[in-house]
Amino acid sequence: MNQWSARWYEFAKKRSHFALWSTFIKWIVLGSVVGFLSGTASAFFLKSLDYVTDVRLEHPWLLYLLPLGGVLVSFLYMRYGKNSAKGNNLIIEQIQDGNETIPLRMAPLVLFGTLVTHLFGGSAGREGTAVQMGGSLAEWFGKLIKISPLDRKILLMCGISGGFGSIFGTPLAGTLFGLEVVTIGLISQQALLPCFVASFVGDLVTTRLWGVHHTHYVVNEFPALSLMIILKVVLASVIFGLVSMLFSELAHFLKRTFTAMISNPMIKGAVGGLIIIALVFLVGSRDYLGLGIPLIKDSFEGDVSPFAFLWKLIFTAFTLGTGFQGGEVTPLFAIGATLGNALAGILHVYGPFLAALGFIAVFCGATSTPIACFLMGIELFGSEGAVYMFIACVVSYLFSGHSSIYTSQLIGVSKSQFISIPQGTRISSVKRPRKK
Repeated sequence: MNQWSARWYEFAKKRSHFALWSTFIKWIVLGSVVGFLSGTASAFFLKSLDYVTDVRLEHPWLLYLLPLGGVLVSFLYMRYGKNSAKGNNLIIEQIQDGNETIPLRMAPLVLFGTLVTHLFGGSAGREGTAVQMGGSLAEWFGKLIKISPLDRKILLMCGISGGFGSIFGTPLAGTLFGLEVVTIGLISQQALLPCFVASFVGDLVTTRLWGVHHTHYVVNEFPALSLMIILKVVLASVIFGLVSMLFSELAHFLKRTFTAMISNPMIKGAVGGLIIIALVFLVGSRDYLGLGIPLIKDSFEGDVSPFAFLWKLIFTAFTLGTGFQGGEVTPLFAIGATLGNALAGILHVYGPFLAALGFIAVFCGATSTPIACFLMGIELFGSEGAVYMFIACVVSYLFSGHSSIYTSQLIGVSKSQFISIPQGTRISSVKRPRKK
């Protein structure tokens, strides 16, 4: 803290109301800057992603270059990445009192790596890219203005919220995602205003300033509230939670296995590309490549294969497990929506209704962020089905257990009083008993 800042702090401390206004203005300004940076980065990324996806669809032969894409991305991370390879987990760790630096190079590396993944047909998402760009830009901005360690944590949370809110067009969900994802069961209300500003501004910058529009899904009707419908929603939500746990555990298992079997990341990336090509021939379809947005649309507009969710899960787990870049969230949306569509026929409920619940609930279970996912459901599908959405998120959150796509998440509160987990335990060590 410099001399001017110290004097300002002493002055504001003696005048409580002035101190509140000072904090309000401070985070409006800082959050807006992070939101602008995140929103601009997301807009560029979304436009670039649309372009490379169109190129891939126009030139199907690009799939056969996926192994070379894996080699290229792995080489760049080996040569220039350093700790950037930790991805979202690096940002989460720094918010939790970490002492590493988040390099600015993380933003261009993850951007390029994700575009390469999608250009050649890898099955991955976009949230991880947006969050990493937002976090690295927030870190750079914080260093530029020389913020305090406490403010740095809040600014990094703003980076997560700004990236998430702007990439999906869901500013309220983005706000809560930045607050919930750090520690399961605990929310830092101190960062509520900054994260909201960053997410709100990020969304405005993406859509209004840069003219990027998000995909919309329509649920024409929600069933009337009844005991039978609630029971069916609870049953489906239990399955959503278990599938989200399956995805998280499989993705982590494949990462560990391939790393142990193949020490050279470039060879691992090439093998991953070959596996995805083999899966395409095995399934006889390319529907499971890329983000999975066509699968989501089909889930809301008609019927999909009963096993579409499983194939999308496998394609994504192998893509990310072998070192390709990209997020998990949009594929999780596709897994949830297709699973919901498949369960609708079994449970005899309206397909798009259960697809919408699966859309948010599988994502919720894989990240343990129930409030963010509930708000996302309202932002995307309206408030008419709010009760059902809340039930789906809460039940999926519980039945996904202490698993997550983010291994650096801390457990603030155990999901069950019958499961004793010390507060502050990382997800990565929950199932690894400590040596006595």
